[in-house]
Amino acid sequence: MVKQPLLLALDQGTSSSRAAIFTTRGELLTSASASLEIEYPADGWVQQSPIDIWESQKQAMASLQKKLSSEQIASVVSCGITNQRETTVLWRRSNSQPCGPALVWQDGRTTEICSKWKSEGLEKVWRQRTGLLLDPYFSASKINWLLLNSPEASNALANHDLCFGTVESWLLWNLTAGKAHCSDMSNASRTLLMDLDRREWVESFCDTINLSMEALPQLVPCRGNFGKIEQGMPFEGVPIQALLGDQQAATLGQLCLKPGEAKCTYGTGAFLVINTGDTICRSDKGLLSTLGWTDEKGVPTYCLEGSLFNAGTVVQWLRDGLQIIENAEQINTLANEVDNSGGVMLVPAFTGWGTPYWDPQARGLIIGLTRDTSRGHIARAALEGIALSVAQLVKLAEECIGHGLEELAVDGGAAASNPLLQAQADSTGVRVRRPINLESTAKGVALMAGLQAGVISELKALSIERENGAELFIPKITPSLRENWLSRWDATVRRSLQWHE
Repeated sequence: MVKQPLLLALDQGTSSSRAAIFTTRGELLTSASASLEIEYPADGWVQQSPIDIWESQKQAMASLQKKLSSEQIASVVSCGITNQRETTVLWRRSNSQPCGPALVWQDGRTTEICSKWKSEGLEKVWRQRTGLLLDPYFSASKINWLLLNSPEASNALANHDLCFGTVESWLLWNLTAGKAHCSDMSNASRTLLMDLDRREWVESFCDTINLSMEALPQLVPCRGNFGKIEQGMPFEGVPIQALLGDQQAATLGQLCLKPGEAKCTYGTGAFLVINTGDTICRSDKGLLSTLGWTDEKGVPTYCLEGSLFNAGTVVQWLRDGLQIIENAEQINTLANEVDNSGGVMLVPAFTGWGTPYWDPQARGLIIGLTRDTSRGHIARAALEGIALSVAQLVKLAEECIGHGLEELAVDGGAAASNPLLQAQADSTGVRVRRPINLESTAKGVALMAGLQAGVISELKALSIERENGAELFIPKITPSLRENWLSRWDATVRRSLQWHE
């Protein structure tokens, strides 16, 4: 009997690292995870230890391998890596030691650097060539800050011993024991250093941030042969054949293969991504043009993206900060205790605001409190705040692509919340589809690895089955009520943007 080939996905996220095994039909067999600490050394600063990132991923791999039989382990034919994207790591080529902390995508310490570049008139050319804005979110200013503030980094640069990478590069380097220093085009498109149309590094941008070109990883397609997992590690010898940023991987995992198909992932943040095919769709309303994925030759599929920095963190705050829930699931119970939010609105701008305002100094806000406000009202307002934030992105995206969305596919931990998804349908007027398996990010990169390994012929056949077992949430409110709701939300958000003025 021919063994069923299996696919390994390494999913390195902001709060945990996961490893999962999928079949060639995208079915999740089993997974394992390891938690990852996040450090907040100052207001707006968010960082992690690069060593901890690597060790947590290795721990997840080891835990997963223990769950498998020897026959299953032998059946793993390919590995794909997906990751938190803009998070920035610098390390020494000679000894693989990090040169300072990993600056997480949420980190806002480089606000002044970005403001300086804007005052010098650099944003127009940077936006035109990369599809991005000059914001602390992206890697370029993080690299510049580390070179200015980490003696280890500046010393390594001076001695031609520096490597830069986003998290997939850092994991690939460690998995191959330093044999591969590569970045795929989906992750590279989030650095502010890659020309989106030409899909090549821009030397003048590297000059601006004082980074030598020799420190950059090799720019590669999202599919290819990137080395093998080194001996002595879990799943040793398995070829690494796919690299994808997490939001692009989730879009692929949701099988949004046609232009106009969209997904939203509710993880640490919330990310709306719409497939725009071979066209770079440019927005003047704060949406991002980004590379979705490529084939093995580097032929791209582009996407339009809206990025919110806080979604799952809102639930964590209710649990750990306010302590009105003991676990994440309780937010749904609390929210269902009331018919509505009682006029309360919660703006989830804990670490600044992404699309469309790109204001790193914005902060969270609760408004509409009365003596009758209960924990249930706050819980419902928290979920509605996430949904309303995404609804604003959907509206802007529909204007940009010139037509409404037919459906919004959803995934991520918070997508398990029925009150959240009903609020999402109501606030957008769009049908929301939740698949049985919310592990779309890991699934997407597993499917990409399967394509490269030759054990999956195409993905279109799988898209026929995506409705199977999916749960649909249909809008229940009138257009006039929706417009009134969104208008009140817009006014509330603007207050969160003005707090520091």
